[in-house]
Amino acid sequence: MSASHRRPVPLAKAYRLLNHGPTVLVSAAHDGQRNIMAAAWAMPLDFEPPKIAVVLDKSTWTRQLLEASGTFVLNVPCAAQADIVQTVGSTSGLELTRDQGHDKFQAYNLQTFSGELIDAPLLEGCVAWLECRLLPEPGNHERYDLFLAEVIAAHADERVFSDGRWHFEGHDSLRTLHHVAGGHFLTIGDAIDGKTLAP
Repeated sequence: MSASHRRPVPLAKAYRLLNHGPTVLVSAAHDGQRNIMAAAWAMPLDFEPPKIAVVLDKSTWTRQLLEASGTFVLNVPCAAQADIVQTVGSTSGLELTRDQGHDKFQAYNLQTFSGELIDAPLLEGCVAWLECRLLPEPGNHERYDLFLAEVIAAHADERVFSDGRWHFEGHDSLRTLHHVAGGHFLTIGDAIDGKTLAP
C-alpha cells in the first residue's frame, strides 16, 4: 500500500478497525530486536480510551519483546497478504534470529514503516494499524495468555476504511482475512445494513 492511501483514524473510531474480527499480525520491538506473528484472537474492548485484547502464547518471541517494551502494533492484513500471514504465523522469529542471524522481516523481505508513537514496526500492505500501549495485568498474562492494551494511535487505508466505516467493494485484494484453521482463511464479505424492528 502506498503511503498516499494511509490516513489517521480518530481514536474514537479505532475499535471499528477490529470490530469485524479480522486476523491480525502483532509486531513488537525491544532493544534492537523485532518480530511479527499472526494472532486470530484479538478484539476491541472499549471506546474511550480505546482498548483491545489479544491472546499471545507464552512460547512466542513477539510476546517476549512486547512484555519487555510495553508497546506493540496490531497490523490488519488483507487477502493479498494471506501467504505472509500463514508464513509469519507458522515460523519462529526466535529460531530465525538464533539460527540464521536475521528476523522475519529480513527473512521474508517484509517492508515496514514507522508509527507515530511507538518503536514496533508497522507492516506495509496492511489495511489498518493500531499502535498499542500494554496495560500491565501480569495475572492475565500468566494464567490466560491474555494481553490488554490501550490504542494510542490508529491508521487505515482510505480506499477501504473512511468516515469510520469499512467499504471493500471494488477492492477484493484488500478484504480482511479471518482465520478458520490449518492455514485456511475466509475474507470479509459485502456490507449490509440492518434496520430496527418495530415492536
